[in-house]
Amino acid sequence: MTYFIVQLLIHLACFGVAFYALDALDFNRFMKQGRVIKAQILYIVIAMALGFLMAQFLLKLSYTFYY
Repeated sequence: MTYFIVQLLIHLACFGVAFYALDALDFNRFMKQGRVIKAQILYIVIAMALGFLMAQFLLKLSYTFYY
């Protein structure tokens, strides 16, 4: 049960870090005009994917050092 909570917290933290890091990019240059909703959805999906990859990396890394 505690491992699940730790996993959840790491995933949420990595999602927040990815969301914060993506703020450095200028997505307006890459998106078409008038596609605000689609651009926001893409931004969230990229942040989720990047956060998931970071969390999986950290969990696997900690698992190899712990066991």
